[in-house]
Amino acid sequence: MAIFLTKDSKVIVQGMTGATGMKHTRLMLGDGTNIVGGVNPRKAGTSVDFDGRAVPVFGSVAEAMKETGADVTVVFVPPAFAKAAVVEAIDAGIGLAVVITEGIAVHDSAAFWAYAKAKGNKTRIIGPNCPGLITPGQSNAGIIPGDITKPGRIGLVSKSGTLTYQMMYELRDIGFSSCVGIGGDPVIGTTHIDALAAFEADPDTDLIVMIGEIGGDAEERAADFIKANVTKPVVGYVAGFTAPEGKTMGHAGAIVSGSSGTAQAKKEALEAAGVKVGKTPSETARLARAALSA
Repeated sequence: MAIFLTKDSKVIVQGMTGATGMKHTRLMLGDGTNIVGGVNPRKAGTSVDFDGRAVPVFGSVAEAMKETGADVTVVFVPPAFAKAAVVEAIDAGIGLAVVITEGIAVHDSAAFWAYAKAKGNKTRIIGPNCPGLITPGQSNAGIIPGDITKPGRIGLVSKSGTLTYQMMYELRDIGFSSCVGIGGDPVIGTTHIDALAAFEADPDTDLIVMIGEIGGDAEERAADFIKANVTKPVVGYVAGFTAPEGKTMGHAGAIVSGSSGTAQAKKEALEAAGVKVGKTPSETARLARAALSA
């Protein structure tokens, strides 16, 4: 079992013929991802060779879906064109769109998120500005390194790409059911809560690790959801305990003002919901090990 992505997922790559798309398509194929095509209207009808495997290029997401049965798209389109790419995927009715692109205007992200909702939420969006998701040993949709962990029974959801990788590595001997990097932009598609609900329903996930960051109130809302709906043990980490107040830090998505949005406030909210919260990634990994052995 896994959430959102399995060995049966048929993946296309929007922007596959660009330098970044080419690089990560090759890596995803190496991780066993079933990539069935790329999308580039200017190169439709051609194919790209990846170490002896020819991957066809289609003119649109709809055409790719019709010809291959694709149900996942990974978006490596430059920021200025990303909104149109995601809207195209939504119009085609693809089940999952993983938007890796960073630097997308917040207005554009809000627009395609609202468009997906107006279309009945038939397309789950992960991202933007995210590392994607991986089900170790099955499929990898994005830029998460596929060789730093193994299949296991921990579910991971994280705002931060780098901390996703670190936590996967710290707990590599136990392994993960799925790891989802949701991104840290102010407007994202899939949230902590969405992933928590999916992991709660997944019979092969025994423990959930949740990584947050300063800014916004997503972690506080997740804490309320955990208290009301999650029966599995949850371990958390919030990046930014030493961040100064009143300053936007990295891609955390919001300015910290007073106690609102601080790491300490998020830690307290999560602990009130029964989540054990580490002060460092390594401490969080130790808490996860203890929870699994309890």
